[in-house]
Amino acid sequence: MKVLAVHPGPLMYTKIYLRLEPLGLELVAEAARRAGHDVRLLDLQVEGHRDYLRMIHEWDPDVVLLSCNYLANVPELVDLAKVTKSRHPDTFIAVGGHSASFVAKEFLDHGEGAIDCVLKGEGEASIAALLRAVEADRASVHRVPGAATAAGEGPPAQTVHSLDDLRPARDLLRHRRKYFIGVLDPCASIEFARGCPWDCSFCSAWTFYGRSYRVVTPEKAVEDLQRTTEPGIFIVDDVAFIQAQHGMAIGDAIARKGIKKEYYLETRGDVLLRNKEVFQFWKKLGLQYMFLGVEAIDEAGLKMHRKRISLGRNFEALKYARSMGITVAINLIADPSWDRQRFEVVRQWCLEIPEIVNISVNTPYPGTESWHTETRPFQTRDYRLYDIQHAVLPTTLPLPEFYAELVKTQQILNKKHLGWTALKSTAKIAAGHLLRGQTNFVKMLWKFNSVYNPALQMADHRRPVVYEMTLPPRHNGKVKGKELFILPAKGRHSRAIDDATEQFVDASRMGTAV
Repeated sequence: MKVLAVHPGPLMYTKIYLRLEPLGLELVAEAARRAGHDVRLLDLQVEGHRDYLRMIHEWDPDVVLLSCNYLANVPELVDLAKVTKSRHPDTFIAVGGHSASFVAKEFLDHGEGAIDCVLKGEGEASIAALLRAVEADRASVHRVPGAATAAGEGPPAQTVHSLDDLRPARDLLRHRRKYFIGVLDPCASIEFARGCPWDCSFCSAWTFYGRSYRVVTPEKAVEDLQRTTEPGIFIVDDVAFIQAQHGMAIGDAIARKGIKKEYYLETRGDVLLRNKEVFQFWKKLGLQYMFLGVEAIDEAGLKMHRKRISLGRNFEALKYARSMGITVAINLIADPSWDRQRFEVVRQWCLEIPEIVNISVNTPYPGTESWHTETRPFQTRDYRLYDIQHAVLPTTLPLPEFYAELVKTQQILNKKHLGWTALKSTAKIAAGHLLRGQTNFVKMLWKFNSVYNPALQMADHRRPVVYEMTLPPRHNGKVKGKELFILPAKGRHSRAIDDATEQFVDASRMGTAV
């Protein structure tokens, strides 16, 4: 069959700082291709809806796979499904991805018959079975593991047997030079590990994967790395190098092969301090940039998001990263309860440190514990506002003033790290990019004011809402992890970490014993 895999358009944050290749969709596309199907991939981050409509008109795919990793993309994907079905009624339309897994029923309801199936969990594990069912007997699709249809749901979603079996269809992307993160332009993405053993209340990574943690063997990791042509690499792991031995083994394999790349990764402050030798080694291999999820600058804020790492350890981690010469970006979560004084305290802190500070808004998502336990009333059910840049809970300040203070605080990042300031400090890098025809990084330097604007954010709240989310029922008491999981929890043996690391994880989490 002819299968078209589609990634939705960009969100607010990705319009400036990064545009990552759709690695998850590439993995699903390759799994479909290995099953014998003719597969194409379209990324609406870099192409438009006209390109999509032209492709389905000219190529007439049998199956369209829509990827939904972010909740804010739900309306766009529902509309694409409806227009596709209206023009090609025999085309089978399936939606999958991280966020889609948590709102499968809502997707089907919004689609009003245009969406034939929502495939929950890891798409690589079930896509071949889904396509077999579509080809042989569409009435049997609901029996596929992880499938949700109007006729019912199949068995629970399955876990990929081994990450080593996966391979991304990187060749299917039509505009590979469009992907970047910061100065890494162009940049490919790679996966060394999947899942997270922690259980932060604001995050759905651990609930999606059932608190499992699996790794790619060093040999397979390096094979995939060798297939990338981009000089920059973003390591997509939720927390990089939790297991020191695994990080060192991949590093050793890279060194033996003589691979020269620049790397950007995400990790936790306590993991950095625990595995200093790993990050020191990777600095020699080309690690240049690191994202640390600090989340808060006081103990009360850390407790709110259930991050059991002391403030002192977070600051120690920042200091250590600086000592290695690594450029660090950190995230702080602005709660809607913040007043002017709180914003001002955060602004002063941001001015005093050299790190790149991103400010996001506390947003409960389906699949997170906070989605079920948040006691404040949700102010909107518009999917498009659930992008961590809009307030969906009541604000202490009037909403226009909250956005004014938020953007004023975010503006510090613009003044310190974008525009002419950034161009002066990265002139040589920028010139090199331009000589190679790479303009992503240079263009991003002047986009801040056109994207981050309180008036635009208020206008977003006034847009007509066609698709409304289903809010969670009131939850009395503590929610259990197993009630949130998409992939079944299999306990300790599902985490590829040694006993000492398991004890370290348990000591730094505050949730269930799953």
